[in-house]
This record gives sequence, C-alpha cells and structure tokens, in this order.
Amino acid sequence: YEIGLKTGITRIADMARRLGLGDVTGITMPGEKPGLIPTKQWKEDNIGRVWTLGETVNASIGQGYVLATPLQLAVMTARIADGGKAITPRLTQSAHEQAAFDDLDISPRAMAVIRKGMRRVMNGPKGTARKYDLGDKGIAMAGKTGTVQLKSISKAEREQGIIDNKDRPWKHRDHALFVCYAPYKNPRYAVSVVVEHGGSGSSTAAPIASRVMRNLFRKDA
Repeated sequence: YEIGLKTGITRIADMARRLGLGDVTGITMPGEKPGLIPTKQWKEDNIGRVWTLGETVNASIGQGYVLATPLQLAVMTARIADGGKAITPRLTQSAHEQAAFDDLDISPRAMAVIRKGMRRVMNGPKGTARKYDLGDKGIAMAGKTGTVQLKSISKAEREQGIIDNKDRPWKHRDHALFVCYAPYKNPRYAVSVVVEHGGSGSSTAAPIASRVMRNLFRKDA
C-alpha cells in the first residue's frame, strides 16, 4: 500500500498501460475487451468525482476500478519475462515463428527485481505457489498468485467475524488468479489462469497453470 501511495495513480496507470493493460491487445479474435486502468481524469469524466488516495491504494493491487482480461494478464507476464519488450499476441500455426518487438523503456534493474520476486513465489521458503514449481523437472517457473475480492467486507462482518471464502454464497466468492512464465532463464511461455469464484490463486489457479506449463514442455520434448 505504501509503495502504491508513493508511486501515485498517474505513474501506476502509465506503467500498467506499457505492460499491456487497459487496451485491446490487437489479437485477431472478435469480441476482445479493453479492460480498464483508471486515472484521475477517467473518474472525473465518467463518475463526476475527484480521485481519492484510497482509490490509488486499490488500483495499486489491481482492485477498485481496475479491469483486465486473462489475455492482457498473459501479455503483461510475457513483457516482464522478456525484459520489457512490447510483446503482442497473435495467432500462429508455428510456435517457432520469430518476431521483433519494440523496447518499452522500462528500467532493466526494476524488471530484474520483479522477475526475481516472481521466481521466489515458486521456489522461496514462503512462496505462495512453491508446491507447483516444475524445477524438479528442469523447468524453473516464475509466477504470481492473485485473488480478486468480489464483495466488500462490511463493518458488521468485521465485528462479528469475517466469513471464510468457501462458506460464502458461490456468487460472492473471490476469483482466483495466477500468472507465470518459464523457463525462468530464457523464457518461452507465459500463462495466465483465472478461475471465477475459485477463491485463492495459490490453491486453485496455480495448479492449473502448472499443469498447462508441464504439457507445453512435454510437447517440446
């Protein structure tokens, strides 16, 4: 939260857009949605109110007004994995086709810190997805778990005790997210998984992504 406040919504929104959020990716498939990366101007134009610091905090962790598609999350992950190149998705008949992408002008040092943190998610002693790394198979993964809260926690609920996600009505249960890429060095694949009302990203989405990644590399063998 503190880092989000220090960064500010203007810079958060700028970086989010550079990483592929808040706009269509341009893939040749019908019905793609642009998602939403909010700004002060967006709120003023669409809601008629001024931006608040609390909304900066929410946006910094992907909550509040932020909207993103699974494809955008995969693009973001691929851009991080490749060190800040403007990777764009396209449909292809060959996984071996090569394309050149522009540089996003993001600090290499900052990108390295992010990638290292994502690797620790998979292999660190407190990594939230450490059970699903494929390092023992020679495929070191880097990833990030996520949980989308659908229902606000009321004051009464805080006083009486917060209801566990699994005990809530299905429509009020959190969405589970997980993004990853592999191998950690010389990455080839980026994967995003969203499980609607799936709860925790580490328990629901991460194992799915791990199986997807395992099968991708099995086909390469």
